[in-house]
Amino acid sequence: MRKLEEAEPPGQSSREGTVRFADRTGGERPGFYRVEQGLRISSIGIGTYRGERAPATDASYLSALRTAFRGGINLVDTAIIYRDQQSERIVGKAIREFIQQGHGQRDDLVVCTKGGYVMPEGGFGVSDAVDPATLEPGDVVDGVHSVAPAFLADQLTQSLRNLGLTTIDVYYIHNPEVQLREVSAPVFLTRMRRAFECLEAAVSCGALRYYGTATWGGYIDGIISLSALAEVAREIAGEEHHFRFVQLPFSLGMQEALEPGPATGLLNVARELGITVIASAPLWQGRLTGDLPPRLVNLLPGLATDAQRAIQFARSAPGIAAAVVGMSSSRHVEENLAVAPRRPLTRWEFDRVRSASQ
Repeated sequence: MRKLEEAEPPGQSSREGTVRFADRTGGERPGFYRVEQGLRISSIGIGTYRGERAPATDASYLSALRTAFRGGINLVDTAIIYRDQQSERIVGKAIREFIQQGHGQRDDLVVCTKGGYVMPEGGFGVSDAVDPATLEPGDVVDGVHSVAPAFLADQLTQSLRNLGLTTIDVYYIHNPEVQLREVSAPVFLTRMRRAFECLEAAVSCGALRYYGTATWGGYIDGIISLSALAEVAREIAGEEHHFRFVQLPFSLGMQEALEPGPATGLLNVARELGITVIASAPLWQGRLTGDLPPRLVNLLPGLATDAQRAIQFARSAPGIAAAVVGMSSSRHVEENLAVAPRRPLTRWEFDRVRSASQ
């Protein structure tokens, strides 16, 4: 893995930078920042998934990112397939502006992206970003997904170019459970071992700080074992391995990570393994932005909208470090940041809301 020395700005997130950012933007925000993997991370992150690949969408996301950075959000989530690479490019542009305009430094921010999908030409994906030479026969599952080391290394290099960075803070393998549509569990673990070896090498040469997996049903349905993947990482790199983040859905409408079943104790397992859990889809793909039952509204006082209430619930879950919310406009960011001055729910308050939601 070649580090892109020509890219700018150089560097990665740091303890000092994220503390500096939190001190500068935090104000009266008890519990808004959490210390994870030595970094101070905002408990609300900005996601960049939705929208067309169009100049108007680019401009809207750029405005949203500016507002997020200035408003105290330092956790940014994107992926190479989001808007056919354009989301990564706009995140990179926003970071450069943030630095050049004197609002902060590269190490203030925790930048996360994802790789793994191989989409066909004309689809919602990265057809022009894929080097066919990186894929062998049998590497692509279901026509859309690969964790082949050469492919991941190439995709990581492309993401670094798109972002204009020398180092990505968290690189997720995107929905690895797709592999299990065609391969057995032992073959899956063998493939993930090779992928983790590739990503540990990327850490060694400075292209990554940490890596992880971003899943939908993988962990919460019990399809993938977090403990088994952590053991693979330990076998490769010992206790100092860099498999330190997972992203999974958690919301008022998707609470499986806390419920009995295949994923029983998932958040506790992650904590014991030293792995940070980031919640995706805290608004349940838009279904929690309106018409919450009055009993839930009453248990989440001091907030003006149902979206704010849903975000407050997700970021307050024990074991969840942050909730990543798709925000494609500055208006969305301003609305969601109204949660920031509110302290997270206590465990008793959280359990009351959870009970009322079921």
